Amino acid sequence: MEMNMFCYQCQETAKGVGCTLKGVCGKEDHTAQAMDLLMFVTRGVSVAADALRNADCPISEEVDCFVTDALFCTITNANFDDESIFQRVDKGLILRNQLINEAQKKNVSLATIDELTWQGTRADYAEKAKTVGVMRETNEDLRSLKELLTYGLKGMAAYLEHAMRLGFNDDSIHAFMQSALTAIACRSLSADEWVKWVLEAGSFGVKTMALLDSANTKTYGNPEITKVNIGVKNRPGILISGHDLKDMEQLLKQTEGTGVDVYTHSEMLPAHYYPAFKKYSHFVGNYGNAWWKQREEFTSFNGPILFTSNCIVPPLANAVYKERMFTSNATGYPGCKYISPNAEGKKDFSEIIEIAKTCQPPTEIERGEIIGGFAHNQVLQLADKVVDAVKTGAISRFIVMAGCDGRMKSRDYYTEFAKGLPQDTVILTAGCAKYRYNKLGLGDINGIPRVLDAGQCNDSYSLAVIALKLKEVFQLNDINELPIVYNIAWYEQKAVIVLLALLSLGVKEIHLGPSLPAFLSPNVAKVLIEMFHLSGVGTVEDDLKKFGLAS
Repeated sequence: MEMNMFCYQCQETAKGVGCTLKGVCGKEDHTAQAMDLLMFVTRGVSVAADALRNADCPISEEVDCFVTDALFCTITNANFDDESIFQRVDKGLILRNQLINEAQKKNVSLATIDELTWQGTRADYAEKAKTVGVMRETNEDLRSLKELLTYGLKGMAAYLEHAMRLGFNDDSIHAFMQSALTAIACRSLSADEWVKWVLEAGSFGVKTMALLDSANTKTYGNPEITKVNIGVKNRPGILISGHDLKDMEQLLKQTEGTGVDVYTHSEMLPAHYYPAFKKYSHFVGNYGNAWWKQREEFTSFNGPILFTSNCIVPPLANAVYKERMFTSNATGYPGCKYISPNAEGKKDFSEIIEIAKTCQPPTEIERGEIIGGFAHNQVLQLADKVVDAVKTGAISRFIVMAGCDGRMKSRDYYTEFAKGLPQDTVILTAGCAKYRYNKLGLGDINGIPRVLDAGQCNDSYSLAVIALKLKEVFQLNDINELPIVYNIAWYEQKAVIVLLALLSLGVKEIHLGPSLPAFLSPNVAKVLIEMFHLSGVGTVEDDLKKFGLAS
C-alpha cells in the first residue's frame, strides 16, 4: 500500500483505518510529516525536562509553553501551515539542546534515544520526518495505547493553553504531560501499564478542565441561561470561531464603537452565555452551525473570519473568503495572516476591523433564537426543580450527547436519535455535537428545556459536576446508578481527553460514535469494552431499545 503519511487521530480517517495519501481533514502529506517531526522533537524536549524535574531542577515557563503549544498545534484541523510548524521545530531543538546542556552541567543522566541525539538542520527535516511517524512503533497494540495517550495529551494541552492565556496554570499538569511523553519515547511497558497511564491522563484531564472552568468563570462570570440570536443585523460583521475567550474579549473591546458587529461561529457560540460579554451591544449573535459548514457559511457571511483554535476547513481554490481569514494561537493556514500577541499578551485586530468596514453585512441564512448557558453553576441553581422532576417521574432519563460534530452522513444518527427520544427525557450537551439537535425545538419539561447546553467541549466538565451532584443528592453509591445514558459523538483529540476523563471518574456504559476510533486496535478495544463497557452505536431504533428509551 502506498503510504506518503499515516494519520488516524480523527474520526473521519480514511476508510476508518488511516489517511495515507492526504488527510480527509485536508492536511497534505508533507504537513502530516512536519507534525510528526514536531511531535518527535517535543518528546525530546519532554524527556530532558522530565529528567531535570526529577532531579529537582526547575523547568522554565518557556519549556512548558512550548510543549503545550506543540501538542495543540498538531491537533486535527488546527494548523495547515508547514512553515509555522517548522518554526516550532526550530525552537524545540534549541530548547532541547539547552536542557541537554543543563543536564550535563548538573550530572543528570539522560536516555540515549534518537529524540535527544538527532541534530538535524532545516535541510534534514523532510527526510527525518518520514522516519518518526505513528508507524515507528511496530507493535499494533502498543502503538494503539501510545497513540491513545498521545491524543489525550493533545486534548489536554488545548484546554490548558486556553487557561494559561487567562493567567491560570498548574505545574503538575505540565509535569504529567512531559512525563507521559517521556514514557512514550523511552519506556518499554506492558499493555496493562499503558492502560494505567491512559487512565491517569483521564484524571489529569478532569483537573485541566476544572482549571479552565475556573479560568473562564473567574474571568468572565458563570454562564447564564441565554437566548442567542441566530439572525443578522444590517451592519458589517466579524465572525470569530474556535474556543479562546481571551481573543473573544480583546476583539469585542477593539470593535466597540467602530460600527462593526461581532458574531460567533461553531464552538464560540457559548461565549454568549458569559455575563462579561453581554455588555457589548455589538456582540449580536451566532452565525451558522458546526465547523464543517464553513465553506458555504463563510462565503455568505461576507466579512472577515478569525480562527482562535481549531477547526479550520481548508477553503476551496476559488473561495472568495480566503483573503479574509485570520489565524491566531495554535492555528495556521498558508497565505492567511497570523495575529501574534505582543509582550503583554495583547493582540492587534485593527487590520481585521478595517477590512470588516469595507464588507457587506452578513447574508441572513436563518432566523430565531437558540438557548444555552446550562453549565454546572446554572444547573445547580435549578437543582431543586430538576430533582423534583426526576422524583415525580416528569424526567425519566438524562441523555449525555456531548462531543463533536462532523461531515459524515452517519452523523445524522444523532439528529434522528434526539428526535426519537421520549418526551420525558432531557439531553445534556456540550461541544459542537449540539448543532445536530439544538435547533429542533424539542420543548421543555416543567420549564426545563429538553436540551441543556453547557457550552464548549471543555464544558463537558460541567456535565460531570452535574452528574456527581445528582449522585450526592440521590444518595447513590455509584455514579452509574444515575438515570443517565451516555451517547457521545467524537471527532478529534479534545473529545479523546473528555472520554478518558469520564473513564477516570468511573463512568461506564459509554456509547461512542458514529464509529469507534481507528487508533484502537482490536485488543485495546476489547480491554476498554471489558473494563468500561465502552461500545459503538448501532441504528437509532436499536439503540433506543437498548437504552430502554423506545416509545
